[in-house]
Amino acid sequence: MSFGDINRVNTNLQAMSSQYSLNKINSRLADNQLKLSTGLRINKAEDDAAGFSIASKLSGRIAGLEQAQRNVGDAKSMLDIAESGFDSLMDIMVEMKSKATQAANDSLGTTERGYLKTQIEALSEEINKIADQTTFQGTALMDGASLTFQVGEGSGDTKSVSISSSRADDLFSTASGAISAVDTDDGITLTDATRGTFNTLLGNVDTAIDTLASTVNQIGIDQNSLSIRQENLSQAVTSNSAARSRIQDADFAKIQSESVKMQIMQQTATSALAQANTSPQAVLGFLGGG
Repeated sequence: MSFGDINRVNTNLQAMSSQYSLNKINSRLADNQLKLSTGLRINKAEDDAAGFSIASKLSGRIAGLEQAQRNVGDAKSMLDIAESGFDSLMDIMVEMKSKATQAANDSLGTTERGYLKTQIEALSEEINKIADQTTFQGTALMDGASLTFQVGEGSGDTKSVSISSSRADDLFSTASGAISAVDTDDGITLTDATRGTFNTLLGNVDTAIDTLASTVNQIGIDQNSLSIRQENLSQAVTSNSAARSRIQDADFAKIQSESVKMQIMQQTATSALAQANTSPQAVLGFLGGG
């Protein structure tokens, strides 16, 4: 760009050129200051349209992956609560097995067996209480729960989990003859307090224990699957964050170095502008000579 003739004062081209250069330097310096303050190389689409688009998509994916991580954590907590409930039921079953084994022995009389019958029926009432109390956010976990967890950022990234019902009417059967009734609210009622009834009851309890053990085993498998998914999600978040950083984040050393250069150029341009503004005054020398 021409700096013009200083002998022409109506249009100070030298000052205009200096002002143009100073404005460009100030704009670049302001951009650098913005990058340093935000830590981002790309703050708006005009900085790098393609990079801005890619970084935005990565940000959306990272947000989805991070939420999926939290979802998996909640799912594991949900299954932990269910497992705790089943562990409590297993303790009850073990105690019922012990009392049934004791009552099936002829060393006990009718009165003692009657006591054990009452105790076993009372234990069975606790089964439904535990099933009713084992919940997560209002969802009953031991009443035949069928759950679907969103474990990824894609629409198809789900995991389905089924938990078998553990209520007394599902764990026990009246077919063997040891149990006369299974109440959905109050547990089981034994046919009588004879040795044969308790001997038969042992088979019912063993079946219930096997059912609980199978359910707990499946919960363990599902928990392990969720733990693996959680680790994969963590790696995915790290990888995508690194990719976004390479595209969007600012190189502080480079920008700071450039800013120092821009500040020197700003001072130089300011000095040139001041000189350009005073140059036309030299024309007064011609007028004074007249």
